[in-house]
Parts: sequence; structure tokens; C-alpha cells
Amino acid sequence: MSVALQQNRAKPFANTQAKPGAAEDDDSDISALIGRLTAEVNQIAIDKTKSIQQITNQMKMLALNALIESSRAGAQGAGFGVVAQEVRGVGQQVEAIARELETQLTKRTANLMTSIQRMVERSRGERLVDLSLNAIELIDRNLYERTCDVRWWATDSAVVECAAAPEAAAVAHVSERLGVILSAYTVYLDLWLCDLDGNVIASGRPNRFSVKGQNVAATKWFAQARGLASGDDYVAGDVECQPLLGNAQVATYCASVRADGKAHGKPIGVLAIHFDWEPQARAIVQGVRVGADDKARVLLVDSNFRVIAASDGQGLLTERVTLSLEGRRSGFYHDRSGALVAFHATPGYETYKGLGWFGVIISGAG
Repeated sequence: MSVALQQNRAKPFANTQAKPGAAEDDDSDISALIGRLTAEVNQIAIDKTKSIQQITNQMKMLALNALIESSRAGAQGAGFGVVAQEVRGVGQQVEAIARELETQLTKRTANLMTSIQRMVERSRGERLVDLSLNAIELIDRNLYERTCDVRWWATDSAVVECAAAPEAAAVAHVSERLGVILSAYTVYLDLWLCDLDGNVIASGRPNRFSVKGQNVAATKWFAQARGLASGDDYVAGDVECQPLLGNAQVATYCASVRADGKAHGKPIGVLAIHFDWEPQARAIVQGVRVGADDKARVLLVDSNFRVIAASDGQGLLTERVTLSLEGRRSGFYHDRSGALVAFHATPGYETYKGLGWFGVIISGAG
């Protein structure tokens, strides 16, 4: 086992949720303020041009009355008629200017409000993409620790000795040792030591889960673990319901147990550790700080877009979501229902490359 791996001995799960920056809220507030002020300017322009039109209508009525009175006055009212006609012309010009002003102002403020709405929507989408990344990064970092755990514990002397010679005393000792580990690392349901035929020869919670003697050779994670090239390698299994653990949702991580605990020693067994998936993943997706107005559903989905964690607790391991990736690893778009969908692919962490999972936030769902 490498020195670097030993120094990275995993710590118990910590739900440290990164907080979105205050700048995101400031941008949203500023955009909302600009939008509100633009709407107010638009309304003022409409109101004032209507007032101008009312005044010009009064001017035209007065000019019309003046023309009528001047015609009654005959030659003596001719000069007054000229003035009334000029007043009438000025009123018409002012009315035309008012109409043009209203048309131009309302058109420009409408364009401005549309641009602001797009800017706000883009800012909102980018914020949700960042939160999607935050969720998937948190789970990646925690699962990286799981890969460190299994590779480290596969070199434990009790594990190695039992895998080499699974006699009663060795089995009892390694079960006790695995139980001590479980008491400190509460994120696991159980730890299993298997022989190369897939038989579980020891576990950490024999009084809770009767797994000793069960054969797991048919499982995908065991088959992959049996073929690992060295003790520095690991297997990260898909999230699944494990019948031997009360049908609990687990993410199983495996490493090869090698002779003498050496990374390139002869393989003599497989250590499988079962991460208690559902409560840990739930803590992450429910801890994502989406705004109350977003009405958002936060998800983790696997490479087949199967829901493996959901902030509303619905569809776990049964629902599949449709993501319009268009070749992107991250982005946002509106689906057919009008909901805003933001996503980000797993970036991996350290030696954990991820399993093609995505963090997804659906805002306005339902």
C-alpha cells in the first residue's frame, strides 16, 4: 500500500455543505431592482403621454371653438381665426410627438425588460448549475474516502491472516476487528471478507446480518474485484438494494486482499465494504441551498439517469430522468413543462474518477 494512500485514511462522513456566495444573491437583487425600475419608467412614460394627449385634445377643442366664434364675428374675427388655426396645428404636432414618444419609450423599455428577464434567467440557471456541481462534488469527495478505506483495511493484518487461513480463531478475530472499525466509521452497514470463490467468511456485524457462508460470486462488484490487478486498485459498485443487508440501499466498494498485505502479492480474498447510501446521500441533496422560490427538486442520478438520491425522497432507484445533455457536461435548459433543469457531471476527486453520475436540479417541477 502506498504511503500517500496511508496518509489519506478516510474520516467518517461529514456533511459539510458549501455555501453559495453572497454575490449570487446580490446579482439577483440588482437584476430585480433594474427590472422593477424599468417597469416603473415604462408606466410613467405611458401615464405622462396620456396626460399630454388629454391636454392637446383640450387645445384642439378650444381651437375649434375659437374658429367657430371667429367665423361668427365675420371680418372682425378673421385675425383671431388665424391664431386659433395655429393653436390647432400646434396641438396636432404635440399629439404626434406624444404618440411617437410613447411608441419609442414603450418599445425600448419592453426590449430592456426582456433583456433583463433573460439575464435574470441566465443568472438563475448558472446558480443552479453551480449547486448541482456542489452536490455531486460532495458525494465524490465522500466516495473517494470510501475507496481509501477499503484499500487500507484490505491490508489489515487480521484481514490478511484470515483470508490466508480462514480458521475459526482467525474468523472470530477478524470479525471483532471489523466490528471495531464499524463502531468508528458509522457510515457503513457492514464489512465482508470473502474468499476467492465469493463465500463470505467473516463480517463486522454477525449478530445483525447473517451473511457468513453466503455466496456473492454472482454479483458484479465481486466479479470485478476478483480481477483487480493490485492492492492499489478498487471497485466502486452501483447503488443497489442489498438483500443480505435487509434490502438497504448501499454503495459497495471492494479491494483485493493480497498475501502479506503487499500491493502486488498473490490475491487471497476480497474485502467488500457497504456504504450506507440512502441517509448519507439524502443529507447532501436536502442540504443544497436552493431558494424557497425555486421550488426545486435536487437529484443525484447515475450514468443511466436512474435517480439514486432525491431531496423529496421520491423515485429512488426506480425513476429515470430525461436529461437533454447535447454533448455537454454541464448546463441548463427549460424542459417541455417549462421547468428549469440544471445539471453537472461528476468531476471526480483525486484517484476517484466518478461513475458518470450527475447532480441535477429541476426548478419549478410539478
